[in-house]
Amino acid sequence: MFAYKASAQQGTRMFRAKILSKCAFRRKMSSRLVLGIETSCDETGAAVMDETGLILGESLHSQKEVHMKTGGIIPTVAQRLHRENIGRVVQEAMERSGVTQSQLSAVATTVKPGLALSLGIGLHFSLNFVKLHQKPFIPIHHMEAHALTVRMLQPVVFPFLVLLVSGGHSLLALARGIDDFLLLGQTLDEAPGDTMDKVARRLSLIKHPKCSMISGGQAIEILARDGDRLKFLFKPPMGAHYDCNFSFAGLRNQVTMSIQKKEEEEGVEQGTLLSCVNDIAAATQHTVASHIAKRTHRAILFCKAKDLLPSCNPTLVVSGGVASNQYIRKILKIVTDTTGLHLLCPPSKFCTDNGVMIAWNGVERLREGKGILSHTEEVNYEPKAPPGCEHNSRSEGGSYQTSTIKAEGYGLTFTYVHIHIIPTIYH
Repeated sequence: MFAYKASAQQGTRMFRAKILSKCAFRRKMSSRLVLGIETSCDETGAAVMDETGLILGESLHSQKEVHMKTGGIIPTVAQRLHRENIGRVVQEAMERSGVTQSQLSAVATTVKPGLALSLGIGLHFSLNFVKLHQKPFIPIHHMEAHALTVRMLQPVVFPFLVLLVSGGHSLLALARGIDDFLLLGQTLDEAPGDTMDKVARRLSLIKHPKCSMISGGQAIEILARDGDRLKFLFKPPMGAHYDCNFSFAGLRNQVTMSIQKKEEEEGVEQGTLLSCVNDIAAATQHTVASHIAKRTHRAILFCKAKDLLPSCNPTLVVSGGVASNQYIRKILKIVTDTTGLHLLCPPSKFCTDNGVMIAWNGVERLREGKGILSHTEEVNYEPKAPPGCEHNSRSEGGSYQTSTIKAEGYGLTFTYVHIHIIPTIYH
């Protein structure tokens, strides 16, 4: 009797699995499918997605271990690794999805911005792919894809404020549509992730037992938990500039000088772990976070003053690799709580570069019929391309604008108001 019940239950499970498999197959056949390919920096990613946002298959190859050994990304090495792995990564994503090339509705690929040699590998592969299988091609802006990833996970309506912070980028923008971004501010020199990575290298954190197998930014975050940020007081960047731009190079120089001073005091050579690494990590992380928070707060005030955000449930979306930093998220949460915004951050796995976010951006463009090219059209990659261009009222379409915000121009006092509202962040 028991054996009969077990057999019956097993049969029921197999029947249900077959039904679910058939339903999934029908869904694939009735839904438009997009293959997304990402090679803008040091991640080779691919994913297949249907137009509802369901991830059917994905694959990701990270180069981080290789670049950690060389102390940074070497473009020619990144190019070689992309070339060696892109075919396998795309094949894995396709096989895991159960989708054939003929079933694809389009291929979406990152073409800007990023490392030129890396972008070239993804674009070359994709153009050959679409020509071979005669599929439409959708060029994707890497930062726009980061900005819109959250819409794959939950319904977020336009417009909303976007903060993108990573190892290669830092910007604030108002997302008004899938291809319509008002650029409020961007980094004037280097990105926050790049700054923390360079500080970690200067501190030789790869020699630290807790940090030997993780990135520099992650090492800073981990060591900062046990550090005292008040032991090192770094001057906040751009204190006299009342706009929404970022700058991190000056902070890095301050940290470097402090490290040199401590090495002299402790009588050690460069490359030796200092006794105060936790404190330097904490102070660096706090100054980066405070700078990001101040600029974001100013952008929120500007958007509110100009009625650019909806009165009901205004949202700040934070994405990019640095958005995985929990300390930065915590400080931004204080800013949004204070200003009445809803803070949304994709899960960490979707904050870093991946094929899923490219496929999703392709899906959104496919739905609206925007930016879809024939497989016969030629496309070039663009290493430098913020999500927006300089404002030109005579430009065709006029979707993108660049706006520099100054307090004087809008009757707002940005300079010290945030110090009174949220003193715990900035002091």
